[in-house]
Amino acid sequence: MTEDVQKHSVHTLVFRSLKRTHDMFVSDHAKQIALDEQSYKMKMAVKMRTEYGPVLHMPVLKEGRDKGPLHASDPYGQPGYSLPDSTPDYMVTGTHPYPSAPGVALTADTLMQKMPSEASVHSMALALPPSQARQDASRTAASVADIHRHAGGAERSQPPQHALSLVEGGTRNTVLVPRKAPTMPKPQWHPPWKLFRVISGHLGWVRSIAVEPGNQWFVTGSADRTIKIWDLASGKLKLSLTGHISTVRGVAVSTRSPYLFSCGEDKQVKCWDLEYNKVIRHYHGHLSAVYDIDLHPTIDVLVTCSRDATARVWDIRTKANVHTLTGHTNTVATVKCQSAEPQVITGSHDTTIRLWDLIAGKTRATLTNHKKSVRALVLHPRQYTFASGSPDNIKQWKFPDGNFIQNLSGHNAIINTLAVNSDGVLVSGADNGTIHMWDWRTGYNFQRIHAAVQPGSLDSESGIFACVFDQSESRLITAEADKTIKVYKEDDTATEESHPVNWKPEILKRKRF
Repeated sequence: MTEDVQKHSVHTLVFRSLKRTHDMFVSDHAKQIALDEQSYKMKMAVKMRTEYGPVLHMPVLKEGRDKGPLHASDPYGQPGYSLPDSTPDYMVTGTHPYPSAPGVALTADTLMQKMPSEASVHSMALALPPSQARQDASRTAASVADIHRHAGGAERSQPPQHALSLVEGGTRNTVLVPRKAPTMPKPQWHPPWKLFRVISGHLGWVRSIAVEPGNQWFVTGSADRTIKIWDLASGKLKLSLTGHISTVRGVAVSTRSPYLFSCGEDKQVKCWDLEYNKVIRHYHGHLSAVYDIDLHPTIDVLVTCSRDATARVWDIRTKANVHTLTGHTNTVATVKCQSAEPQVITGSHDTTIRLWDLIAGKTRATLTNHKKSVRALVLHPRQYTFASGSPDNIKQWKFPDGNFIQNLSGHNAIINTLAVNSDGVLVSGADNGTIHMWDWRTGYNFQRIHAAVQPGSLDSESGIFACVFDQSESRLITAEADKTIKVYKEDDTATEESHPVNWKPEILKRKRF
């Protein structure tokens, strides 16, 4: 019995101790909640004062006390507010927001701004000057042709034929008026080009060409690992340079110094001194074949691009790798430089074109319109535009942001090279040996040439790898897969009557980007 009493008293003491601990915990928790709530209220008060204090002086809408039935002409259907033509229930006081002249004194009429009626809004809309949509609707086919003439055909992406234009004349006088579809402007006449000379001497595919600034000679690089210099007037071989151990993919002649630059599939980039005809500098850094090379026109900088998906910027004198331009995800096949922004443009097998910021060494814009590899780029010598060549299309773009101008469709082959002269003749050369001549402004294909292979060669050796105009722009030089260099000239005997432009003012079809 005594043991039971002792156990009961122990349990009672334990229970009371636990209850006291629980009560203390509950009390502390309640106090913490109260403190948190008080802190939250203080924070909200500070936030309200800080964030909403500056706008507390703004006018507040006064609710109508008599919420009668809505008027039939209420345009918004908001209950609780009377209509503009009755006594206004709210107003904005202060300076008139649209004074008729600077410094107009406030009067009884301008001191209060009242809500305008629907009729006054409608009459004001009718009294406004013609809108941009109405001016667009009043255009004719002649004005569209003018746009083509001056802007390079940017209207080509307009919808065809029965396009309808919205004429704004107020909310109740809106009508649809048919607009005439744009037509291709008449292209400029260009004389046809014909084969003038075939130069043989290389033992492999001729992959690259460059003409020197004095227009006395030109240089070619070949799969036979040699660089050859030819007399432009006679076509005779002047010099052979050896040093590369694989195909020479790119050559460039400096306009600022007596240097020739070359690059090849042996990962090498070389600088040749033409006074001694030997290599004086190597530029080491590329991890794979170097596919193209270009010189900056105003500063001593060289840019190369490679199968390692990069383009590299080199200081010509110190051989330093100034920038490594990364961002492409596949072979960078072509690179061009110019003195204006963007100063470097690259085309890649990842189907994109990138415009680069040369100072920062970063991408300025990426053009993703092409669907297949971009192997050729060319900059117009006079306009601030350029073109890119791909198996899907030749596309024209506008600097500095790469705005799309138009497609040149029809050369359905792998386009390896592009060239353009100041007369607006664009040349595209393809893997299957075809050369297409285009009018730059309109995109009209005025001539197609299939280069005949050298006697003794296979038809499959027909292919154009590079083409360039000489400095006078009267001769076109091509590098081909049959190991020859071909020179083309304009036909002096051709006239617009003997070779008329086969063009009709057809309705433009909608072009896909």
